Amino acid sequence: MGRIITVVLTLCALSFLVYRAVGGHKTEAGETSAPKRQLDNVRGAATRIEANDQQHVDDIAKKTESP
Repeated sequence: MGRIITVVLTLCALSFLVYRAVGGHKTEAGETSAPKRQLDNVRGAATRIEANDQQHVDDIAKKTESP
């Protein structure tokens, strides 16, 4: 009986640790999680890169159109 209780408690502790490691803990109300912030940063960088590339394409198009 003692071994069964030990196994169950060990499994519960390991489950809790895995849950916390995967990111199951909650953040404060106004705070975003690190993966969400990183994804937002990547999206912002992609938008800036696309806008910069489009500006370069427009500049080249203006130069080629002018005689």
